[in-house]
Amino acid sequence: MLNVKSIAEVNQIIHQRFADLRMPAEKVKLEEALGRVLAEDALASEFVPDFNRSTVDGYALRASDVFGCSESIPAILAQIGEVHMGAHSSLKVGPDQCVYVPTGGEVPEGADTMVMLEYADDLGGHEIAIYKPSPPGANMIFRGDDVKPGQVVLPSGRRLNVADIGALGALGKSEVSVRRKPRVAIISTGNELVAHGETLTPGKIRDVNAVMLASAVLEEGGQPHTLGIIKDNEQAVRTALLSALKEHDLVLLSGGTSVGEKDAVPKIVADLGELLVHGVAAKPGKPTLFGSVNHKPVYGLPGNPVAAYFMFYSLVRPLLAHMLGAELISRSANYPLARAVPSNHGREEFVPVIIKDGLAHPIASKSGLITTLSGTSGFIRIPRDLEGLSKGQVVEVTLFAR
Repeated sequence: MLNVKSIAEVNQIIHQRFADLRMPAEKVKLEEALGRVLAEDALASEFVPDFNRSTVDGYALRASDVFGCSESIPAILAQIGEVHMGAHSSLKVGPDQCVYVPTGGEVPEGADTMVMLEYADDLGGHEIAIYKPSPPGANMIFRGDDVKPGQVVLPSGRRLNVADIGALGALGKSEVSVRRKPRVAIISTGNELVAHGETLTPGKIRDVNAVMLASAVLEEGGQPHTLGIIKDNEQAVRTALLSALKEHDLVLLSGGTSVGEKDAVPKIVADLGELLVHGVAAKPGKPTLFGSVNHKPVYGLPGNPVAAYFMFYSLVRPLLAHMLGAELISRSANYPLARAVPSNHGREEFVPVIIKDGLAHPIASKSGLITTLSGTSGFIRIPRDLEGLSKGQVVEVTLFAR
């Protein structure tokens, strides 16, 4: 018999056991940092921008000099020069003076506003007519408006996206400190399995979990290593697990986790270390186990692909995020159910859904049919103490990242 625990209880056990497990920092080139997790706050060491900058083509001047001007009574200013892109200007704008500045150019000292070319005329003889007032700060970005020295631009634990890379480039960073990717070993057990690229023979099934779990690890910022298929016997499991633990931070064993005579994984984990959980109150996913061997986390996931996916999502993702010091992010949205969904299993149930016409359509799926899951929009959770959901009931749908 499995001594089942809720998903919340299992995650609490995992967190308590590996609360201090955090990947070390390493330096990577900025060009290679996309998707990586910052190991420390990214601080600005300079002003960005480092000068007062114009956002329009026009004239830099003092706002007080054009107060109250109009098309019928323009302000007449003396142009004392112009600013060139990429060059510092030593010009200083005084009363009733202006300077031409292109978009992105430096606004010279003394000017506190920019007037667009559309509201000005060159009268010749270095005289410029301004037809519209411009308040202080208009059409300008001031020095340090973006960031100032010492300011936290991106916090530790941030998973870097494209815009973040641009921000770090603006700070002059050529490399950043990120968490090393967790090295995750993936081992498939089962006498019935063949590699996913091989031809099937009678009685055999393809090893779907290896490639699926490897992709899931990649998506969560880890570095997966698929170590192949082993027989479901004690010696094979023992040898493979001990070998994997030497070079990896975490091990995912797939299959061989129930209570049958040939299911060797629970016994080996208990013999070599601590079997902390064996049995999760979830459908699918009940045979899932978790333990510690050589002070490293070891998961035993069900052989059925859908069950393995949901247990990875619910139990492995949170630990990987913790190891990276990253926030665990999920996308979700609320939709009414297109039909009622019965549930009286006494286990938290995961139900795949398709979002169509503003409704969540539950999809009947068996644990082994991963192709059913691949065509869905996401899934809903039915709490273990609930006897189902009603048609039209608004539910939270966890959306797949697509």
